[in-house]
Amino acid sequence: MPYISFDPTLDLSLERLIKASPRTVWDAWTEPRLLERWWIPAPMQARVDELDLRPGGGFVTSLSEDGDTWAPHTNNAYLAVEPGELLVFTNAVDASLRPADPAPVAITAHILLREHPQGTDYKVVVRHRSEADRSTHEGLGFHEGWGAVTAALAALAEAGNA
Repeated sequence: MPYISFDPTLDLSLERLIKASPRTVWDAWTEPRLLERWWIPAPMQARVDELDLRPGGGFVTSLSEDGDTWAPHTNNAYLAVEPGELLVFTNAVDASLRPADPAPVAITAHILLREHPQGTDYKVVVRHRSEADRSTHEGLGFHEGWGAVTAALAALAEAGNA
């Protein structure tokens, strides 16, 4: 089982018990039609443009207010994919593996799924280059934003819609 270290000076984290199987939560992260349903806080809409689940594969999404006009949202590359357990992606390089200068900050996100007697122990660790970047990301609403999409993910999985 993968282990994710945590440095409170550089990292932000979120944990939640999701009352659905790790397979269901994994599917919600890895099937575009499901990911689009929770990846961006409502009322915004998400579109998955690329989801290449392998180290070096792209993870690219767009967002829309009306479903007609789309703007870039994320352009990431996967660093690690352990089916059913772990996704690691970064925006420090883009989906074509070129160095990027993402706004507002560069991150590496670790998504860890562990079996729990009531479903899935879900953990996110988002790593930052510096304390200033961590502070910026937290100040921009990391806990509110990632918390909202995690709640939407949980609602989808727990309702059996994933």
